[in-house]
Amino acid sequence: MSSDTEVPIPAARPVIGDEEIEAVVRVLRSGSVVQGPEVAAFEEGFSELVGGRHCVAVNSGTSALHLLLLALGIGPGDEVVVPSFSFAASANAVRLAGADVVFADIEPASFALDPRAVEAAVTPRTAAIMPVHLYGHPAPMGGLMSIAGKYGLAVVEDACQAHTAALGGTPVGAFGSGGAFSFYPTKNMHSIEGGMAVTADAEVARTLRLLRNQGMEQRYAHEIIGANLRMTDVSAAVGRVQLGKVLGWTGQRRANAAYLDRHITAANVTVPPVAEGAHHVYHQYTVRVRGDRDAAAAGLARAGVGSAVYYPTPIHRLKPYWEHDQKAGRTWDLPETDRAAAEVVSLPVHPALTRRDLDRIVAAVNSLGGSQ
Repeated sequence: MSSDTEVPIPAARPVIGDEEIEAVVRVLRSGSVVQGPEVAAFEEGFSELVGGRHCVAVNSGTSALHLLLLALGIGPGDEVVVPSFSFAASANAVRLAGADVVFADIEPASFALDPRAVEAAVTPRTAAIMPVHLYGHPAPMGGLMSIAGKYGLAVVEDACQAHTAALGGTPVGAFGSGGAFSFYPTKNMHSIEGGMAVTADAEVARTLRLLRNQGMEQRYAHEIIGANLRMTDVSAAVGRVQLGKVLGWTGQRRANAAYLDRHITAANVTVPPVAEGAHHVYHQYTVRVRGDRDAAAAGLARAGVGSAVYYPTPIHRLKPYWEHDQKAGRTWDLPETDRAAAEVVSLPVHPALTRRDLDRIVAAVNSLGGSQ
């Protein structure tokens, strides 16, 4: 706890205001609460953020990734190149589709897939690349799309943390064969829970709609084997309200990040760089701490500054993946992934921060090491 007894600054703060509550009540009173007009309107509105692509709302970002892989025909016998430095859902979706996960190392600056590592990982079984736009920073899509074109691979973008991020003016989710977004409460915008699969291909979009709804567009007219992964109208109503706010919130996140960039001077802390042409939306403001990262996080907590580590254990070291690869006789050499997992800590950057909050964050971080 801070020595001056100030209220601790949370690492994240979901927003559920009166407008969101009123939207939920309106939908509940309407009697149309699942896969109805709110979902359709949310899909149409979100399309404006991804260059007009087809949008298919589902119950989570993980479902969006999973269904995109299935809709693209990726499954048993295929390999998908994925970063190990991500939330496990990225790789889980591949395994759920029946394909094999091949891990590739990351760039140290963007924390995203390194195109050179991806190309080295391509085999005759490779069917797709899954770049993750981690923390809201775009992956190096120019290099990754070039590799995909060279080898005839699909590109499924995990944009779950990157609503409205862009590279060279192109929004994330609009580069590859498909993209997935999450609307979990701590994301830059949310629908309480939910996800969105986006694609430029109308047939893939239709397949996604079938897969999310028991394989049918018309009731009892089942065309394929599907699941129940629909978004509710209640969630969509919240999402529609937040669509009107996300650009403003993102602007505040970017302003908060710029303030932290200017004022953090601790010699053992590296603030997040931004690639040329990248529009970083700062789902997380993630710094690197040289030395004892966990001790640094504990010091921040004592100063009343919340923080979090995303992600302390790379996916390839998680039990279900480590055991699976051990049985298959596979090992991974991912030095940048391991280094990032040992050094990163995410600081508060959410739009509710005040100038006083930002100054407290700066003071706490700068106390971790001498000035640069």
